[in-house]
Amino acid sequence: MSKVIQVRNVPDDVHASLRGQAAAAGVSLSEYVLTELTQVAGRSTNAQILLRAALRPGGFSREEIVEAVRSGRDER
Repeated sequence: MSKVIQVRNVPDDVHASLRGQAAAAGVSLSEYVLTELTQVAGRSTNAQILLRAALRPGGFSREEIVEAVRSGRDER
């Protein structure tokens, strides 16, 4: 079931900007804000990104990284 969100104390300049962007997109202010909120809600949090990175298999060991750096320095 859909929910209603009410946002209070929106500054005039923010409201005007959102209205302008909605008009430019050819949609109502409500539709525009809903689209923006949907995109924000779909973004991963930093914690989620870090967790996914930690769970990824593979990668390089510390020794492999040190060796690659030393090898790159030796080539100079």
